[in-house]
Amino acid sequence: MDMPDRSQGAWFDRADPFDSHLATGGNAMFRISRRTDYAVRVMLCLAKRAYGTRLSTQTIQDEMQTPRAFLQRIIADLSKVELICTYPGPNGGVQLAHPAAEINLRHIWEAIEGPLLISECIEAPQDCPLNAGCPVRVRWERLQSIIAQELERITLNELAADARLLALTNSFYSN
Repeated sequence: MDMPDRSQGAWFDRADPFDSHLATGGNAMFRISRRTDYAVRVMLCLAKRAYGTRLSTQTIQDEMQTPRAFLQRIIADLSKVELICTYPGPNGGVQLAHPAAEINLRHIWEAIEGPLLISECIEAPQDCPLNAGCPVRVRWERLQSIIAQELERITLNELAADARLLALTNSFYSN
């Protein structure tokens, strides 16, 4: 039996020349955007304190290592969807608009990214040439549902508890 020529790598290792994103050196990985990551950091910083605690943007910036340019836009986005409250002035700052147990990662994702959508065909199946005969769309819908459920399950309260535990663990091992 003849063995296939592996010098070109497996078919799935080669970039599709028609995929313009890869052809231009982009990264085709499904990933959380930097803005969303920073938004989660902002919310986590607030959630680690007692509900109602107001923090300055400088405190958030320093503690969560968030660039100021991102921070201002993220705070505006989170405030617009009422996940946080902002207060101007010398005694102003930012605080959670709801208890940490009521805010989940999907809330934060959608505040920054908009609705969760992993494939255009889920949003507009009528635009797919295969439409009802497409076996992939059903799988994309299932995957999107799993991601949405996990984002909804993870609350800021849970993340804050994890952060406190990690801080204790790290201080134990550093002594």
